[in-house]
Amino acid sequence: MTRTAPLTTDDLSAGAPVHTPAGSGEWWRDAVIYQVYPRSFADGDGDGIGDLPGVTSKLDHLKQLGVDAVWLSPFYRSPQKDAGYDVADYRDIDPLFGTLADFDEMLAGAHERGLKIIVDLVPNHSSDQHVWFQEALAAAPGSAARDRYMFRDGRGPAGDEPPNNWQSIFGGPAWTRLAPREDDAPLGPQWYLHLFDTSQPDLNWENPEVREEFEAVLRFWLDRGVDGFRVDVAHGMVKAEGLPDWEGHVSMVEGTVAESDEQATDPGAPEDGSTGAGHSGPMFDQDGVHEIYRAWHRVLEEYPGDRCLVAEAWVEPLSRLARYVRPDEMHQAFNFSFLTAPWDAARMRTVVDVSFNTMDAVGAPTTWVLSNHDVVRHVSRFGLAEIGGRQLNGIAATDPQPDPELGLRRARAATLLMLGLPGSAYLYQGEELGLPDHTALPAEVRQDPSFFRTDGAEPGRDGCRVPLPWVGGAPGNGFGSTDKTWLPQPDVYAELAADRQYGVEGSTFEMYRRALDLRRSEKVGGSALSWVDALVDSPDIVAFRVSDVVVVANLGAEPLTLPATAEVLVASGDLDTVPDAVALPSDTTVWLRA
Repeated sequence: MTRTAPLTTDDLSAGAPVHTPAGSGEWWRDAVIYQVYPRSFADGDGDGIGDLPGVTSKLDHLKQLGVDAVWLSPFYRSPQKDAGYDVADYRDIDPLFGTLADFDEMLAGAHERGLKIIVDLVPNHSSDQHVWFQEALAAAPGSAARDRYMFRDGRGPAGDEPPNNWQSIFGGPAWTRLAPREDDAPLGPQWYLHLFDTSQPDLNWENPEVREEFEAVLRFWLDRGVDGFRVDVAHGMVKAEGLPDWEGHVSMVEGTVAESDEQATDPGAPEDGSTGAGHSGPMFDQDGVHEIYRAWHRVLEEYPGDRCLVAEAWVEPLSRLARYVRPDEMHQAFNFSFLTAPWDAARMRTVVDVSFNTMDAVGAPTTWVLSNHDVVRHVSRFGLAEIGGRQLNGIAATDPQPDPELGLRRARAATLLMLGLPGSAYLYQGEELGLPDHTALPAEVRQDPSFFRTDGAEPGRDGCRVPLPWVGGAPGNGFGSTDKTWLPQPDVYAELAADRQYGVEGSTFEMYRRALDLRRSEKVGGSALSWVDALVDSPDIVAFRVSDVVVVANLGAEPLTLPATAEVLVASGDLDTVPDAVALPSDTTVWLRA
């Protein structure tokens, strides 16, 4: 049970540090980075789809919020079969989002406000409309053009069976066969690999031309002044030699968390005890990817200003993830173990311990994230009776629905816990407003390819990608100058709009702004962390000291009594006053000075 005896100030003392920061003060080591999903952030031209001028118009919101950097999801020229993650030209802006001049204006505006800009890079695959793939379709089997992609002859006497049994992450086979041609090989038309949609053919990273091209793409955007790159499917690209069959299956989202005591103390421990399956098949997390990132690291070192590489790598255990951020490779990797952790104090502490153990061992900062464009927003996720499995991939109208009050209360508490952890934190657009997923989207408006390739078995990610509300009650809730929004907004977005929260005490926006201000002034992100000894074994409480701040999160059902002498700096919810003390309610986090 939760401790009910009143805590004293002495009880909030901490033990030896379990994490001590490393590095030389690079900005990305303790930055709070805000993800902008451009098509859903703000619409500058009234067509119902967000764009780069829309991002520029809201830079003051981000400055007021107090983030350090902005990560932009893809805005490249694309047929938009997968919302821009199918890139047709890595050096141009899709007209849907604007022009290169619009990008330069946005970048300059961000830098004027002290905001760094990180852009998305999608190297595992291109669009089938990319000039290279079009050349490959027109070329003969065995040609240099086809060698840029993963073309293979089929199996069986007539070559009419796929080269292996791999399945697409979006559902269905991972191979598509070309139409017949006169110059086909004896086994007939070749097949091409696409780990995602059929319109996203995988590139062949064994080909030196592919490697040279992407180093040139890095330089193109670095020359324009970007501060870093988030690398999509960073654990992909290199495939196991021979492309062997594999009986496993990879879904859109699979967590990676080490939970055994052995893993908590041994960064190199085996996978025993982890809850997520991870991407461990022959198409992911191959050792050859590290050579690529060493080369990219050298490219970034040619430029001033601590440019950074951020890995989106769903791998396990965390000791495998740490390999991506060794000193000569990438600089950060998303910590999906934290994102997928359930609302459980012991599990949370274990994730934090293992994260620090593994990342400190290679001198890299630990990152923390609760939501992004691929998972159910944590306001909705924490409102579910059970968290995990398919619920991460999307919630359909026919699924069990989240409890909105419980979800928001826990989401705010989880956010304050996360922002109190040293390292770098990632926020997903709209979470500072407490936005839930749209969990009742009808099938006819959905656009995620995973919904269609699974015949609706996967609801898809549309629910977390709904356009943001800026002015409650205005057409489209102020998303743009018209009432158009490329996905419909739920009714609750009107009352959660940004203008309804600015300056309102207790609003989710003001809680975020206050926490980010304290995080900076108290130097939380770059400090050591120690567990509070008196609560380190509590089944319901996560409590630690960082800098001069004590962070206490109550994940249990009973209130925790805190000393009245402790100064409350920020809390995720109302605290209860009791004689000579303060009670921390269930599902609430507080930052104290004690």
